[in-house]
Amino acid sequence: MIIVNDLKPGTTFEYEDGIFTVLNIEHNKTAMRQMIVKVKVKNLRTGVINEISFTGGDKVEQAHIEKKEMQYLYDDGESLVFMDNSTYEQIEIPKTRLEWEMQFMKPNDNVNITMYEQEVLGVILPDKVELQIVECEPAVKGDTATSATKNAKLETGLDIRVPLFIQNGEIVLISTADGKYSGRA
Repeated sequence: MIIVNDLKPGTTFEYEDGIFTVLNIEHNKTAMRQMIVKVKVKNLRTGVINEISFTGGDKVEQAHIEKKEMQYLYDDGESLVFMDNSTYEQIEIPKTRLEWEMQFMKPNDNVNITMYEQEVLGVILPDKVELQIVECEPAVKGDTATSATKNAKLETGLDIRVPLFIQNGEIVLISTADGKYSGRA
């Protein structure tokens, strides 16, 4: 058990049939009342971010999240198939739970899968991924008064904006936090 006063960003805990990770925490103490602890959390099962208020001294159960490195094998139409690199055991995760992550993964990529008591929670992507540009608009000559960009399509189907000097077939770095161009690979 963890006292809510001791929660820190990154801590995971169970509360009312949910598994949460702490994003931010605020302590509010006035002279006449007990301390109120407001915790901004992300539900690891649903991905929803909300705020939970506790009274100072309340306790929550700590959740131990396991991370396994697995290889993304293929998309079978309904779900994505991953293989454990050490045991060769395969698991399937429904595509509906990985809509954002699918834009940054290609077959044979290694990713970290988060699990809680054998329940698969999701995929942790690296901060930046290397992806190839398969379709790119031509640059317009003379359109360089500001930091001009053009549309490009990546091998995973993600549409991004890239600088004018980027060409078809180039490999670029993409930030997985916001899905934006980060540089050449």
